[in-house]
Amino acid sequence: MYGSPTPESQAVIDAGKQAFLQNYAPAPVVLDRGEGARVYDKDGNEYIDFGAGISVSSLGHQHPDLVAAAIDQLHKLWHVSNLYWTEPTAKLCEELAASCFAERVFLCNSGAEANEAAIKLARKWASATRDAEHREIITFEGGFHGRTIATVTATAQPKYHEGFEPLPGGFTYCRFNDRAAIEAAMSERTAAVMVEPVQGEGGIHPAEPGFLEHLRKLCDRHDALLIADEIQCGMGRTGKLYAYQWSDIEPDIMTLAKALGGGLPIGAMLAGPKVAGCLQPGSHGSTFGGNPVVCAVARVVLQKMQDRALMQRVQTLSERVVTRLKKFGEERQLFADVRASGLLVGAQLRAPFADKAGAVMSAGVDNGLLVLVAGSDVVRMLPPLTISDEELNDGMDRLEASFETALAD
Repeated sequence: MYGSPTPESQAVIDAGKQAFLQNYAPAPVVLDRGEGARVYDKDGNEYIDFGAGISVSSLGHQHPDLVAAAIDQLHKLWHVSNLYWTEPTAKLCEELAASCFAERVFLCNSGAEANEAAIKLARKWASATRDAEHREIITFEGGFHGRTIATVTATAQPKYHEGFEPLPGGFTYCRFNDRAAIEAAMSERTAAVMVEPVQGEGGIHPAEPGFLEHLRKLCDRHDALLIADEIQCGMGRTGKLYAYQWSDIEPDIMTLAKALGGGLPIGAMLAGPKVAGCLQPGSHGSTFGGNPVVCAVARVVLQKMQDRALMQRVQTLSERVVTRLKKFGEERQLFADVRASGLLVGAQLRAPFADKAGAVMSAGVDNGLLVLVAGSDVVRMLPPLTISDEELNDGMDRLEASFETALAD
Protein backbone atom coordinates (compact mmCIF):
# COMPACT_ATOMS: atom_id res chain seq x y z
CA MET A 1 0.00 0.00 0.00
CA TYR A 2 1.34 3.39 -0.95
CA GLY A 3 -0.53 5.09 1.87
CA SER A 4 -2.39 8.38 2.09
CA PRO A 5 -1.20 11.49 0.25
CA THR A 6 1.14 13.84 2.10
CA PRO A 7 -0.32 17.20 3.22
CA GLU A 8 1.28 18.89 0.18
CA SER A 9 -0.33 16.45 -2.24
CA GLN A 10 -3.63 16.52 -0.37
CA ALA A 11 -3.70 20.32 -0.78
CA VAL A 12 -3.45 19.87 -4.57
CA ILE A 13 -6.23 17.27 -4.52
CA ASP A 14 -8.45 19.49 -2.37
CA ALA A 15 -7.91 22.45 -4.71
CA GLY A 16 -8.87 20.30 -7.68
CA LYS A 17 -11.98 18.99 -5.96
CA GLN A 18 -13.02 22.53 -5.19
CA ALA A 19 -12.36 24.03 -8.63
CA PHE A 20 -12.85 21.27 -11.19
CA LEU A 21 -16.23 20.46 -12.64
CA GLN A 22 -17.34 17.14 -11.19
CA ASN A 23 -17.26 15.21 -14.48
CA TYR A 24 -13.97 13.52 -13.51
CA ALA A 25 -13.20 11.28 -10.54
CA PRO A 26 -9.38 11.14 -10.38
CA ALA A 27 -7.55 8.70 -8.12
CA PRO A 28 -6.09 10.38 -5.00
CA VAL A 29 -2.65 10.66 -6.59
CA VAL A 30 -0.80 13.77 -7.83
CA LEU A 31 1.46 12.65 -10.67
CA ASP A 32 4.56 14.79 -11.02
CA ARG A 33 7.01 13.34 -13.56
CA GLY A 34 7.61 10.35 -15.80
CA GLU A 35 10.33 8.49 -17.63
CA GLY A 36 9.76 5.65 -20.08
CA ALA A 37 6.91 3.50 -18.80
CA ARG A 38 7.23 4.75 -15.22
CA VAL A 39 5.62 7.78 -13.57
CA TYR A 40 6.14 9.26 -10.11
CA ASP A 41 3.82 11.19 -7.85
CA LYS A 42 4.68 14.26 -5.75
CA ASP A 43 5.25 11.99 -2.76
CA GLY A 44 7.95 10.01 -4.56
CA ASN A 45 5.91 6.88 -5.23
CA GLU A 46 6.62 5.05 -8.51
CA TYR A 47 4.02 3.53 -10.85
CA ILE A 48 4.22 1.37 -13.97
CA ASP A 49 2.00 3.06 -16.57
CA PHE A 50 -0.22 0.47 -18.25
CA GLY A 51 -2.61 3.17 -19.49
CA ALA A 52 -0.29 5.53 -21.36
CA GLY A 53 -2.73 8.38 -20.76
CA ILE A 54 -5.42 6.36 -22.61
CA SER A 55 -3.15 5.38 -25.50
CA VAL A 56 -1.56 8.83 -25.77
CA SER A 57 1.99 8.42 -24.41
CA SER A 58 2.70 5.48 -26.70
CA LEU A 59 6.43 6.27 -26.90
CA GLY A 60 6.64 6.58 -23.13
CA HIS A 61 7.25 9.61 -20.97
CA GLN A 62 10.02 12.12 -21.74
CA HIS A 63 11.20 10.36 -24.87
CA PRO A 64 14.42 12.32 -25.57
CA ASP A 65 13.76 12.79 -29.29
CA LEU A 66 10.27 14.18 -28.62
CA VAL A 67 11.59 16.47 -25.91
CA ALA A 68 14.30 17.74 -28.26
CA ALA A 69 11.80 18.43 -31.05
CA ALA A 70 9.52 20.35 -28.67
CA ILE A 71 12.35 22.44 -27.21
CA ASP A 72 13.76 23.26 -30.63
CA GLN A 73 10.38 24.53 -31.88
CA LEU A 74 9.60 26.33 -28.61
CA HIS A 75 12.65 28.49 -29.24
CA LYS A 76 11.33 29.39 -32.71
CA LEU A 77 7.55 29.88 -32.90
CA TRP A 78 4.60 28.78 -30.75
CA HIS A 79 1.50 29.85 -32.63
CA VAL A 80 0.45 31.91 -35.65
CA SER A 81 -2.95 30.41 -36.65
CA ASN A 82 -3.87 28.89 -40.00
CA LEU A 83 -3.69 32.28 -41.72
CA TYR A 84 -0.03 31.53 -42.42
CA TRP A 85 2.16 28.54 -43.28
CA THR A 86 4.62 27.01 -40.84
CA GLU A 87 7.08 24.30 -41.81
CA PRO A 88 6.21 21.74 -39.09
CA THR A 89 2.53 21.95 -39.97
CA ALA A 90 2.94 21.62 -43.71
CA LYS A 91 5.51 18.84 -43.39
CA LEU A 92 3.37 16.84 -40.96
CA CYS A 93 0.40 16.93 -43.32
CA GLU A 94 2.62 15.88 -46.22
CA GLU A 95 4.08 12.99 -44.23
CA LEU A 96 0.71 11.81 -42.91
CA ALA A 97 -0.71 11.74 -46.42
CA ALA A 98 2.34 9.86 -47.69
CA SER A 99 1.91 7.23 -44.96
CA CYS A 100 -1.46 6.02 -46.23
CA PHE A 101 -4.29 6.48 -48.75
CA ALA A 102 -4.88 10.16 -48.02
CA GLU A 103 -4.45 13.15 -50.31
CA ARG A 104 -5.19 15.92 -47.80
CA VAL A 105 -5.14 16.39 -44.01
CA PHE A 106 -7.05 18.59 -41.56
CA LEU A 107 -5.37 19.19 -38.19
CA CYS A 108 -7.17 19.94 -34.94
CA ASN A 109 -6.69 19.32 -31.21
CA SER A 110 -8.44 16.09 -30.22
CA GLY A 111 -10.11 12.91 -31.35
CA ALA A 112 -13.58 14.34 -30.91
CA GLU A 113 -12.65 17.27 -33.15
CA ALA A 114 -11.22 14.93 -35.76
CA ASN A 115 -14.39 12.84 -35.79
CA GLU A 116 -16.53 15.97 -35.88
CA ALA A 117 -14.56 17.05 -38.95
CA ALA A 118 -15.08 13.62 -40.53
CA ILE A 119 -18.83 13.84 -39.96
CA LYS A 120 -18.93 17.33 -41.47
CA LEU A 121 -16.83 16.24 -44.44
CA ALA A 122 -19.12 13.27 -45.10
CA ARG A 123 -22.19 15.50 -44.93
CA LYS A 124 -20.56 18.12 -47.14
CA TRP A 125 -19.69 15.47 -49.73
CA ALA A 126 -23.23 14.07 -49.61
CA SER A 127 -24.79 17.52 -49.94
CA ALA A 128 -23.45 17.79 -53.48
CA THR A 129 -25.46 14.79 -54.71
CA ARG A 130 -28.22 14.04 -52.18
CA ASP A 131 -31.06 15.80 -50.44
CA ALA A 132 -31.19 16.22 -46.68
CA GLU A 133 -33.08 12.94 -46.19
CA HIS A 134 -30.24 10.92 -47.71
CA ARG A 135 -27.27 11.84 -45.55
CA GLU A 136 -27.41 9.08 -42.94
CA ILE A 137 -24.24 7.99 -41.13
CA ILE A 138 -24.20 4.44 -39.75
CA THR A 139 -22.13 3.65 -36.65
CA PHE A 140 -21.79 0.52 -34.52
CA GLU A 141 -22.97 -0.56 -31.09
CA GLY A 142 -20.11 -0.60 -28.61
CA GLY A 143 -18.21 2.09 -30.49
CA PHE A 144 -16.99 5.38 -29.08
CA HIS A 145 -16.40 8.49 -31.19
CA GLY A 146 -16.17 11.44 -28.78
CA ARG A 147 -17.93 13.82 -26.42
CA THR A 148 -19.16 16.64 -28.66
CA ILE A 149 -22.89 16.63 -29.31
CA ALA A 150 -22.42 15.11 -32.78
CA THR A 151 -19.77 12.57 -31.84
CA VAL A 152 -21.58 11.48 -28.68
CA THR A 153 -24.62 10.85 -30.89
CA ALA A 154 -22.43 8.86 -33.27
CA THR A 155 -21.43 6.81 -30.23
CA ALA A 156 -24.02 4.04 -30.12
CA GLN A 157 -24.01 3.70 -26.34
CA PRO A 158 -27.09 5.11 -24.55
CA LYS A 159 -25.18 5.75 -21.31
CA TYR A 160 -23.31 8.58 -23.06
CA HIS A 161 -26.54 10.11 -24.40
CA GLU A 162 -28.53 10.43 -21.18
CA GLY A 163 -29.23 14.01 -20.20
CA PHE A 164 -27.92 15.55 -23.42
CA GLU A 165 -31.08 15.21 -25.49
CA PRO A 166 -32.29 16.29 -27.97
CA LEU A 167 -29.57 14.64 -30.00
CA PRO A 168 -28.97 15.59 -33.64
CA GLY A 169 -30.53 13.37 -36.27
CA GLY A 170 -28.99 11.49 -39.14
CA PHE A 171 -27.31 8.63 -37.27
CA THR A 172 -28.29 4.95 -37.42
CA TYR A 173 -26.82 2.19 -35.25
CA CYS A 174 -25.92 -1.35 -36.21
CA ARG A 175 -24.47 -4.41 -34.48
CA PHE A 176 -20.68 -4.61 -34.77
CA ASN A 177 -19.25 -7.51 -36.75
CA ASP A 178 -22.74 -8.47 -37.98
CA ARG A 179 -22.47 -8.67 -41.76
CA ALA A 180 -26.15 -9.38 -42.36
CA ALA A 181 -27.26 -6.50 -40.12
CA ILE A 182 -25.12 -3.88 -41.83
CA GLU A 183 -26.11 -5.13 -45.27
CA ALA A 184 -29.76 -4.77 -44.30
CA ALA A 185 -29.19 -1.33 -42.74
CA MET A 186 -27.53 0.28 -45.75
CA SER A 187 -29.64 1.94 -48.44
CA GLU A 188 -29.76 4.96 -50.71
CA ARG A 189 -30.07 7.04 -47.51
CA THR A 190 -26.57 6.06 -46.39
CA ALA A 191 -23.86 8.65 -46.91
CA ALA A 192 -21.18 7.05 -44.72
CA VAL A 193 -20.30 4.19 -42.40
CA MET A 194 -18.07 5.07 -39.44
CA VAL A 195 -16.20 2.25 -37.71
CA GLU A 196 -13.37 1.64 -35.27
CA PRO A 197 -11.21 -1.20 -36.60
CA VAL A 198 -10.77 -2.09 -32.92
CA GLN A 199 -13.35 -0.90 -30.42
CA GLY A 200 -11.47 0.34 -27.36
CA GLU A 201 -13.96 1.91 -24.95
CA GLY A 202 -16.42 -0.83 -25.85
CA GLY A 203 -14.19 -3.53 -24.35
CA ILE A 204 -11.40 -4.29 -26.87
CA HIS A 205 -13.36 -5.83 -29.74
CA PRO A 206 -11.44 -6.05 -33.03
CA ALA A 207 -13.27 -6.21 -36.34
CA GLU A 208 -13.55 -9.86 -37.27
CA PRO A 209 -11.56 -11.07 -40.30
CA GLY A 210 -13.32 -9.92 -43.45
CA PHE A 211 -15.68 -7.45 -41.76
CA LEU A 212 -13.88 -4.31 -42.93
CA GLU A 213 -13.70 -5.76 -46.45
CA HIS A 214 -17.45 -6.37 -46.24
CA LEU A 215 -18.02 -2.73 -45.24
CA ARG A 216 -15.82 -1.51 -48.09
CA LYS A 217 -17.82 -3.52 -50.64
CA LEU A 218 -21.14 -2.29 -49.25
CA CYS A 219 -19.95 1.33 -49.27
CA ASP A 220 -18.84 0.98 -52.87
CA ARG A 221 -22.17 -0.60 -53.80
CA HIS A 222 -24.18 2.23 -52.22
CA ASP A 223 -21.76 5.03 -53.15
CA ALA A 224 -21.14 5.72 -49.47
CA LEU A 225 -17.98 6.72 -47.63
CA LEU A 226 -16.08 4.46 -45.26
CA ILE A 227 -14.68 6.33 -42.24
CA ALA A 228 -12.07 4.61 -40.06
CA ASP A 229 -11.91 6.00 -36.52
CA GLU A 230 -8.36 5.20 -35.43
CA ILE A 231 -8.22 7.65 -32.54
CA GLN A 232 -7.27 4.93 -30.06
CA CYS A 233 -6.26 1.95 -32.18
CA GLY A 234 -4.09 3.80 -34.71
CA MET A 235 -0.47 5.01 -34.60
CA GLY A 236 1.18 1.64 -34.02
CA ARG A 237 -1.02 0.43 -31.18
CA THR A 238 -2.00 -2.80 -32.97
CA GLY A 239 1.44 -3.56 -34.40
CA LYS A 240 0.90 -1.75 -37.69
CA LEU A 241 0.95 2.00 -38.22
CA TYR A 242 -2.81 1.99 -38.85
CA ALA A 243 -5.20 -0.72 -37.70
CA TYR A 244 -7.08 -0.83 -41.02
CA GLN A 245 -3.85 -2.10 -42.58
CA TRP A 246 -4.51 -5.53 -41.08
CA SER A 247 -7.27 -5.79 -43.69
CA ASP A 248 -7.27 -5.52 -47.45
CA ILE A 249 -9.06 -2.18 -47.68
CA GLU A 250 -8.53 1.56 -47.72
CA PRO A 251 -11.06 3.90 -46.10
CA ASP A 252 -12.16 7.20 -47.62
CA ILE A 253 -11.58 9.10 -44.38
CA MET A 254 -9.48 8.28 -41.31
CA THR A 255 -9.26 10.05 -37.97
CA LEU A 256 -6.26 10.11 -35.65
CA ALA A 257 -5.41 11.71 -32.31
CA LYS A 258 -4.10 10.41 -28.95
CA ALA A 259 -0.68 8.88 -29.76
CA LEU A 260 -0.03 11.17 -32.74
CA GLY A 261 1.23 13.95 -30.46
CA GLY A 262 3.19 11.72 -28.11
CA GLY A 263 1.46 13.44 -25.17
CA LEU A 264 0.69 16.83 -26.72
CA PRO A 265 -2.86 17.58 -27.94
CA ILE A 266 -3.46 16.98 -31.64
CA GLY A 267 -6.07 15.41 -33.88
CA ALA A 268 -6.05 14.75 -37.60
CA MET A 269 -8.68 13.97 -40.21
CA LEU A 270 -7.20 12.39 -43.35
CA ALA A 271 -9.17 12.61 -46.59
CA GLY A 272 -8.82 10.26 -49.55
CA PRO A 273 -9.26 11.20 -53.22
CA LYS A 274 -13.05 10.88 -53.19
CA VAL A 275 -13.49 13.67 -50.64
CA ALA A 276 -10.20 15.58 -50.62
CA GLY A 277 -11.65 18.58 -52.47
CA CYS A 278 -14.94 18.96 -50.60
CA LEU A 279 -14.03 21.50 -47.93
CA GLN A 280 -13.35 24.97 -49.32
CA PRO A 281 -11.97 28.06 -47.49
CA GLY A 282 -14.26 29.01 -44.61
CA SER A 283 -16.13 25.69 -44.48
CA HIS A 284 -14.33 24.38 -41.39
CA GLY A 285 -11.51 25.42 -39.07
CA SER A 286 -9.67 25.11 -35.76
CA THR A 287 -7.82 28.01 -34.15
CA PHE A 288 -5.13 25.90 -32.53
CA GLY A 289 -5.15 23.13 -35.13
CA GLY A 290 -1.72 22.63 -36.66
CA ASN A 291 0.15 24.29 -33.81
CA PRO A 292 3.83 24.24 -34.87
CA VAL A 293 5.17 22.95 -31.53
CA VAL A 294 2.78 20.01 -31.48
CA CYS A 295 3.35 19.31 -35.18
CA ALA A 296 7.12 19.29 -34.71
CA VAL A 297 6.71 16.58 -32.08
CA ALA A 298 4.10 14.67 -34.10
CA ARG A 299 6.51 14.45 -37.06
CA VAL A 300 9.00 12.60 -34.85
CA VAL A 301 6.25 10.34 -33.48
CA LEU A 302 5.10 9.45 -36.99
CA GLN A 303 8.64 8.64 -38.06
CA LYS A 304 9.24 6.35 -35.09
CA MET A 305 5.90 4.58 -35.50
CA GLN A 306 6.99 3.49 -38.97
CA ASP A 307 9.90 1.50 -37.54
CA ARG A 308 9.25 -2.15 -38.50
CA ALA A 309 11.26 -3.44 -35.55
CA LEU A 310 9.06 -1.49 -33.12
CA MET A 311 5.89 -2.78 -34.77
CA GLN A 312 7.16 -6.37 -34.59
CA ARG A 313 7.99 -5.89 -30.92
CA VAL A 314 4.45 -4.66 -30.27
CA GLN A 315 3.13 -7.93 -31.68
CA THR A 316 5.63 -9.97 -29.65
CA LEU A 317 4.78 -8.18 -26.41
CA SER A 318 1.07 -8.59 -27.13
CA GLU A 319 1.47 -12.36 -27.29
CA ARG A 320 3.48 -12.29 -24.05
CA VAL A 321 0.85 -10.27 -22.18
CA VAL A 322 -2.05 -12.39 -23.44
CA THR A 323 -0.28 -15.66 -22.60
CA ARG A 324 0.47 -14.54 -19.07
CA LEU A 325 -3.05 -13.20 -18.50
CA LYS A 326 -4.65 -16.41 -19.74
CA LYS A 327 -2.44 -18.56 -17.52
CA PHE A 328 -3.18 -16.39 -14.50
CA GLY A 329 -6.90 -16.39 -15.28
CA GLU A 330 -7.18 -20.12 -15.91
CA GLU A 331 -5.65 -20.92 -12.55
CA ARG A 332 -8.35 -18.85 -10.83
CA GLN A 333 -11.27 -19.22 -13.26
CA LEU A 334 -11.11 -15.44 -13.52
CA PHE A 335 -11.70 -14.35 -17.12
CA ALA A 336 -14.53 -14.90 -19.54
CA ASP A 337 -12.21 -13.78 -22.34
CA VAL A 338 -8.89 -12.09 -23.01
CA ARG A 339 -8.92 -10.00 -26.20
CA ALA A 340 -6.05 -8.15 -27.79
CA SER A 341 -4.96 -6.31 -30.89
CA GLY A 342 -1.30 -5.51 -30.38
CA LEU A 343 -0.84 -3.68 -27.09
CA LEU A 344 -4.53 -2.88 -26.86
CA VAL A 345 -5.52 -5.63 -24.41
CA GLY A 346 -8.72 -6.32 -22.50
CA ALA A 347 -9.32 -8.96 -19.83
CA GLN A 348 -13.06 -9.56 -19.36
CA LEU A 349 -13.95 -10.75 -15.87
CA ARG A 350 -16.41 -13.63 -15.51
CA ALA A 351 -19.14 -13.94 -12.90
CA PRO A 352 -19.03 -13.53 -9.92
CA PHE A 353 -16.22 -11.00 -10.54
CA ALA A 354 -17.86 -9.20 -13.47
CA ASP A 355 -18.33 -5.92 -11.58
CA LYS A 356 -14.80 -5.77 -10.20
CA ALA A 357 -12.90 -3.99 -12.99
CA GLY A 358 -13.04 -0.67 -11.15
CA ALA A 359 -11.78 -2.33 -7.97
CA VAL A 360 -8.82 -3.75 -9.91
CA MET A 361 -7.99 -0.28 -11.22
CA SER A 362 -8.12 1.16 -7.68
CA ALA A 363 -6.03 -1.68 -6.30
CA GLY A 364 -3.55 -1.01 -9.08
CA VAL A 365 -2.86 2.46 -7.72
CA ASP A 366 -2.12 0.95 -4.30
CA ASN A 367 0.20 -1.57 -5.96
CA GLY A 368 2.06 0.99 -8.06
CA LEU A 369 0.26 0.36 -11.34
CA LEU A 370 -1.84 2.61 -13.59
CA VAL A 371 -4.35 0.51 -15.52
CA LEU A 372 -7.69 1.26 -17.21
CA VAL A 373 -11.16 -0.23 -17.48
CA ALA A 374 -13.74 -0.52 -20.24
CA GLY A 375 -17.09 -0.77 -18.53
CA SER A 376 -17.55 -2.64 -15.26
CA ASP A 377 -16.13 -5.98 -16.38
CA VAL A 378 -13.09 -5.33 -18.62
CA VAL A 379 -9.64 -4.40 -17.33
CA ARG A 380 -7.90 -2.56 -20.16
CA MET A 381 -4.13 -2.38 -20.74
CA LEU A 382 -2.41 0.07 -23.12
CA PRO A 383 1.23 0.24 -22.03
CA PRO A 384 3.71 2.36 -23.96
CA LEU A 385 4.83 0.58 -27.11
CA THR A 386 8.42 1.21 -26.03
CA ILE A 387 8.03 -0.53 -22.66
CA SER A 388 11.09 -2.55 -21.67
CA ASP A 389 10.98 -6.24 -20.75
CA GLU A 390 11.75 -5.33 -17.14
CA GLU A 391 8.98 -2.73 -16.99
CA LEU A 392 6.50 -5.11 -18.60
CA ASN A 393 7.30 -7.97 -16.23
CA ASP A 394 7.20 -5.64 -13.24
CA GLY A 395 3.84 -4.25 -14.39
CA MET A 396 2.36 -7.72 -14.88
CA ASP A 397 3.46 -8.69 -11.36
CA ARG A 398 1.70 -5.62 -10.01
CA LEU A 399 -1.38 -6.31 -12.14
CA GLU A 400 -1.71 -9.85 -10.80
CA ALA A 401 -1.30 -8.52 -7.25
CA SER A 402 -4.05 -5.98 -7.99
CA PHE A 403 -6.41 -8.71 -9.20
CA GLU A 404 -5.73 -10.69 -6.02
CA THR A 405 -6.37 -7.64 -3.84
CA ALA A 406 -9.58 -6.57 -5.61
CA LEU A 407 -11.12 -10.03 -5.83
CA ALA A 408 -10.38 -10.85 -2.20
CA ASP A 409 -12.64 -8.03 -1.02
